Amino acid sequence: MKRLLCGWFVILLGAGLVACGPAKESVYPPTLSIQQLTVLSNGQWRVTLRIQNNSYGEMDFKSLEGQLQIGVLTPIRLHKTFERDIPELAGDVVLLDVLPTNPMLQALQAVAGKGSAGSVTYHIKGAIHAKPEQEKHARDFDFEGNGWISPVPGIPNTWR
Repeated sequence: MKRLLCGWFVILLGAGLVACGPAKESVYPPTLSIQQLTVLSNGQWRVTLRIQNNSYGEMDFKSLEGQLQIGVLTPIRLHKTFERDIPELAGDVVLLDVLPTNPMLQALQAVAGKGSAGSVTYHIKGAIHAKPEQEKHARDFDFEGNGWISPVPGIPNTWR
């Protein structure tokens, strides 16, 4: 019996020592998606990108570099320098003005009359530069995402 109690004591002591170690904060890559796309009067697009911080700690986002592809058309460059501190498991948006190609404009116009029944697929990929709160230096996180956008009824030149 004494041997059994001594064995349990050793197991409990080991478990207690493991629990005393520092808590490990998990860092996961963020996800990006188009929250809204507005066609401006000059033909440019104002893209509202949603950045979702999937980490269990705040991240300080600094810049992004990537590509936006509408349908199967040639992608265009996305680039933006900004300052966003996004808390753990939360999201925020960044506005980017981009100049689309003529085929991209035509792809949106082709389904604009269908209202919310029409949609266009998109694909974004690239890297976002951020510093997790528990790290000393910022680093790049790759992102890649697919989705679709459709015209917003009653709001001309706006897609979500």
